[in-house]
Amino acid sequence: MRRRTSAAAALTAAVLAAVGTGVITALPSYAATGCRVAYTVTNQWPGGFGASVAVTNLGDPINGWTLAWSYSAGQQVTQYWSTALTQSGAAVSARNVDYNGSLSTGATTSFGFNGSWTGSNPVPASFTLNGVTCTGGVSGSPTPTRTAGPSPSPSRSVTPSPSSGTPGVPSDAVWSASGQWDTWNNNGFTVYNNIWGSGAGPQTVWARSGTNWGVIANHPMTSGVKSYPHTVKGSVNRTVSSLASLTSSFNVSVPSSGDYSTTYDIWADNWAYEVMLWMNWNGNVGPIAEQYDANGAVPAFRNVSLGGHTWNIYRGSNGANAVFSFLRTSKTNSGTVDIRAIMNWLRTQGWWGDVTVGEAQFGFEISGTSGSAAFTDNSFSIAWS
Repeated sequence: MRRRTSAAAALTAAVLAAVGTGVITALPSYAATGCRVAYTVTNQWPGGFGASVAVTNLGDPINGWTLAWSYSAGQQVTQYWSTALTQSGAAVSARNVDYNGSLSTGATTSFGFNGSWTGSNPVPASFTLNGVTCTGGVSGSPTPTRTAGPSPSPSRSVTPSPSSGTPGVPSDAVWSASGQWDTWNNNGFTVYNNIWGSGAGPQTVWARSGTNWGVIANHPMTSGVKSYPHTVKGSVNRTVSSLASLTSSFNVSVPSSGDYSTTYDIWADNWAYEVMLWMNWNGNVGPIAEQYDANGAVPAFRNVSLGGHTWNIYRGSNGANAVFSFLRTSKTNSGTVDIRAIMNWLRTQGWWGDVTVGEAQFGFEISGTSGSAAFTDNSFSIAWS
């Protein structure tokens, strides 16, 4: 109902400098260049919208890309997935992640995002791919362009950096960062800081590995989700019927106070469906539902034993996608869950069809903390076949 996420990859130094610093840098060129972009507003509601962007490489093969555009009506990207995205003023730069950086001639990749708007929401007038304007055709070897870009702090860390000394960050952490969209890749996993909600306070993510990481957060106890720091192992990219198995295990440590939940966030059919598995939660948080009463959200099903756990199950929509929430009837900080069983149950209920499962994220959805609070993913695993 919110993210993201999706995602980041190692970037070349030239591209990072072009989008993350004010240094004048030559962007790469290729013997034959060309690209086509399809930008589609998939959903729109008062003050917000969802968009999908398909990028087709018409030139020589490339390994690592940056798609750039500018908004003309003050739109702001609020969350994204299958890209590493930054915005400075009207200028947006969307970069590849670890699984979609290589584009052969004629290959297409897609990513998506949610954003905010006021007044109007026009489609961007033009796009550039690695500094070359996308015209829908192919040109010969271009003269490298030189760009003096804005000077925001880089939104991600390319290589591991040691602990920054932030109180609560372990001294043996090999990476830590406090930027809004900072990410780190390790052994097939990507760890995201992902501070996406309004009114957020400071948050530092740290990691020993992609499956042993944590967050030091200090968010005000106000309404609304502030962040979803999480880890993810690429994209499943399989239909439900083709999965022989999809299982995951976790072990976390969480604070005794605050408003938060420990959740899986599983996406399907290009972000049309979101499945949330609430393993534990605390404070003033709750699922999206079709009905509410004096006690809050009303489950569509109660006490359903499924995937190794017993759940109360909720169905709803956040305006951009359908949301199916599974809340354990008793909270736990560790366990193993058969995610495939949950996917198949949703099919038998007719809530979705033979959808294509995308990212299966795991982390902490934080609305507020009682001062500085530590959340730790002690261990995590996920596998499918």
